[in-house]
Amino acid sequence: MIAVSEALSLISSSTVNTTTRELPLQNAHGLILCKDVHAAIDMPPFRQSAMDGYALRSDATATTYTVIGEVKAGDAHQYPLAPGQAVRIFTGARVPDQADTVIMQEKVIRTENTITIDGAVATNKNIRPQGEQIKKGEVAVPKGTTITPATIGFIAGLGIDTVAVYTPPKVTIITTGSELVPIGNPLPEGKIYESNSLQLQAALAQLNCQEINIQTVADTYDHTKQIIQQAITDSDVVLISGGISVGDYDFVKRALEALDTQQIFYKIKQKPGKPLYYGINGGTPIFALPGNPASSLTCFYIYAVPLIRRMMGHATPELQHTSKKITSDFVKKGDRAQFLKATATNHEVTPLLGQSSAMLHTFAIANALIYIPADQNNTQKGTKVITITLPQYT
Repeated sequence: MIAVSEALSLISSSTVNTTTRELPLQNAHGLILCKDVHAAIDMPPFRQSAMDGYALRSDATATTYTVIGEVKAGDAHQYPLAPGQAVRIFTGARVPDQADTVIMQEKVIRTENTITIDGAVATNKNIRPQGEQIKKGEVAVPKGTTITPATIGFIAGLGIDTVAVYTPPKVTIITTGSELVPIGNPLPEGKIYESNSLQLQAALAQLNCQEINIQTVADTYDHTKQIIQQAITDSDVVLISGGISVGDYDFVKRALEALDTQQIFYKIKQKPGKPLYYGINGGTPIFALPGNPASSLTCFYIYAVPLIRRMMGHATPELQHTSKKITSDFVKKGDRAQFLKATATNHEVTPLLGQSSAMLHTFAIANALIYIPADQNNTQKGTKVITITLPQYT
């Protein structure tokens, strides 16, 4: 067995393959840019009114101006302005070239085609300069940026309709076990419903992984080897659920060895999730996760997520780690590190009841995991503990 820190180090030092492609901007939400986006135009592309009012060519001696026209957003017509002249203008409209200020409509009194200004006239007031946000050719959004709705809006405003992004990996999930029954079917005596593939599929969707293939294998060596071999060929990442322990019908490790998989590690000094396997075959990373549901999901979040996020271009691929005060005493038995299902607030974290590796009912309401190191057996209430924030749907 190896320590948690060593397992994480081995995964982070693994070489991962990344793929990139051009996507329509509207399909790139949540993905990461693999190239800088350069501005194709100035933004704004012209001097732009910041509010509704009057654009005028100021005259130091005048308080009354003649209104010679109107400019609304989208108008291309230009009004040459002489000193003492103005145009009615609206937010977002192009400011005439000779205008040197925009007076908000609340600051004027209009009588037919003249306006009287209430107060002093300050030049360049309420005018957004051309290129105020960004100038043509400058880096608008740098490589490595996660594309958010605001990113999409900004890039679209520059007239750009495609972006180059890191492609989420294709993932195959393999579930093992003759005792498993798909949901929606009658449950025969001695069988259990298969849930690991569904929870892993949902967890992958949180990472923006959409190309997910799910395979089920019976507890036979030949079938296990065949399905794993095909998954390695077809996928960028392989997740295997169950069959990695040392039971008479656990064939995963034997099949991986027969396929010449390079074992990076097998078994971690932790609870839950001791029998975790990580290996690489032909550049394809393979995680053989424990079959117990809570163990499987814990190992996925702690070990698989950082690798997958690294393949997707994340500069900080690990889930967020913070330090929070634990709200109750906790006594850890044994010398293994432990991950506790928990609920966290801004400053505190509460371990939940039902920490068994087979129990998902508390995981279903958890938003965090508490990490208790191997050498820390007694944790007192109020002690600060490492708290790992689980991904949330947004």
